Amino acid sequence: MPSTRKIGTSRSRALRRNTTDAEKALWRALKQIPVYGTHFRRQVPIGPYVADFACLRARLLIELDGGHHSQDDVASKDEARTRWLESEGYRVVRFWNAELTANMSGVLDTIYAALYGSPQSEALALPTPPRPDGRPSPSRGG
Repeated sequence: MPSTRKIGTSRSRALRRNTTDAEKALWRALKQIPVYGTHFRRQVPIGPYVADFACLRARLLIELDGGHHSQDDVASKDEARTRWLESEGYRVVRFWNAELTANMSGVLDTIYAALYGSPQSEALALPTPPRPDGRPSPSRGG
């Protein structure tokens, strides 16, 4: 169980300065996806973690995994991280770095479908979702 201590912004800033090639490629490609009334952010602190990419209004997190994430100890930490984030009301979509290189359009279709229900759905303004604890969402949204 992770500590509930929040990650500081200095950690997320350091991660943004040291962006991987896969993260750079996806960051550029995410601009192709319409997210009316909101946007994606990168290296977003959420509780004890930093999400690679987040559309906060949609409560959608995107995680990119390199080869070391296939190791049992790292994979189990990833699973615990995903469970915690989901318990906080986020949806987590994971991609291998190699998927971005081999099939960026498929990755973008999957992200679009996570936002709007299917790759063929019309992109509309995303509503502000309620928080899992029932508190109103912040007005800044995503």
